[in-house]
Amino acid sequence: MAQSSIEWTEMTWNPTTGCTKISAGCKYCYAEVMAKRLQAMGIEKYKDAFAVRTHPEALNAPYTWKKQKVVFVNSMSDLFHPQVPLSFIKRVFKVMNETPHVYQVLTKRADRLLEVHQELKWTHNIWMGVSVEDSRVVDRIDMLRQTNARTKFLSCEPLIGPLSNLNLQGIDWVIVGGESGRKPRPMDADWVLDIQDQCETAGVSFFFKQWGGTNKKKAGRLLNGRTYDDMPDYRIEEL
Repeated sequence: MAQSSIEWTEMTWNPTTGCTKISAGCKYCYAEVMAKRLQAMGIEKYKDAFAVRTHPEALNAPYTWKKQKVVFVNSMSDLFHPQVPLSFIKRVFKVMNETPHVYQVLTKRADRLLEVHQELKWTHNIWMGVSVEDSRVVDRIDMLRQTNARTKFLSCEPLIGPLSNLNLQGIDWVIVGGESGRKPRPMDADWVLDIQDQCETAGVSFFFKQWGGTNKKKAGRLLNGRTYDDMPDYRIEEL
């Protein structure tokens, strides 16, 4: 596990690592860059850099956390990548089912998520999200909507195109953020404001993460002169 600087979570947990590019949002993948850096540092978990690997030794960690955590699962991977066996996905879900933390799972492989979702136990502490970077991948929202996840969210980051007339029925939370790094693609403020308006109309929690750019810290995360940090209620009931 690791404490996280990601604004919408507290920490990350990576029982799998590695991925492959699947859509335009992956072009400047931060996790790929980080994995290569960690490989160069001699970190055993990343000895294969960004090749897809499972890490059974990581599965025990959530049982040892004494306080309730908000956890981003697989910040360095995609749990529903086709190279991750369903048997291992089930093991990850078993850990999430048995521990009193909030788990935020995010995928670009909404088709595989939909294919296997009925074989998984969706306790209410598991939030399931899909990445929606532009209008070419909005079908991921429809696939997410069909799953048994109790809390469903969208990560529109990096937002690289407008997302007008979204169907937000059954969606609980939308995160929006611009791309950062050495060659970030620009994000138009009108795209952000449009999504914010859609969320307000639909009664969906809206979280603005960042403007991004080559200096994301300087660009900040103010929208309309304020921050937007809305999230679904994550007080844990009994599992």
